Amino acid sequence: MKYSIEGEPLPVVICTLDANETMITESGAMSWMSPNMKMETVGGGAGKMLGRMFSGESMFQNKYTAQGGEGMIAFASSFPGSIRAFEIAPGQEVIAQKKAFLASTAGVELSVAFQKKLGAGFAGGEGFIMQKLSGQGTAFLEFDGYVKEYELQEGQEMILDTGYLAAMSGTCKMDIRTVPGLKNALFGGEGIYNTVITGPGHVWLQTMPVPQLAGAIIPYLPTRN
Repeated sequence: MKYSIEGEPLPVVICTLDANETMITESGAMSWMSPNMKMETVGGGAGKMLGRMFSGESMFQNKYTAQGGEGMIAFASSFPGSIRAFEIAPGQEVIAQKKAFLASTAGVELSVAFQKKLGAGFAGGEGFIMQKLSGQGTAFLEFDGYVKEYELQEGQEMILDTGYLAAMSGTCKMDIRTVPGLKNALFGGEGIYNTVITGPGHVWLQTMPVPQLAGAIIPYLPTRN
């Protein structure tokens, strides 16, 4: 499979598949394709279906296979931002925000990733349930806004405001930390909790989380009488 990512900040990934090569996508992710791409909707077992549902994706996935020769298929982002390619392999798993998964080659497995501490999900704002990508192959994830990357060493921490974590290596750990000082927590405008990511591993941060954008726009929307 060959691919190109084009058109940021409204990106699309265009994939060229060899004959009989297959890609997996979430429901509704396909944007355009050549006529020889065959679609098949699959579930993959009750456990995997429930895991995808809890991680923010559809219970069913679509398989697209190139038949009779080379095929082309494209997947466009649903929000202004970035599409990134990840090479997934044993020991190179990735944990991502809900609904980040766009498409992958057939060897990549999408499952649910529960945060070890309940507080990391319910108070930290990133969600108790995230997506885990494992297996072997190439996966494409969509993030909100510009993406900034950091490499964290063993024990090194990064403190984030809610929603800015796009993805992290499977070796990273996520927790929450209370903002110090009652005045800071109540009047600082940053909320009561921060998200803390601890290395070792790679971290991808996004600059335009959808919830923050929605919160900024809501006060300017007309109200109904």
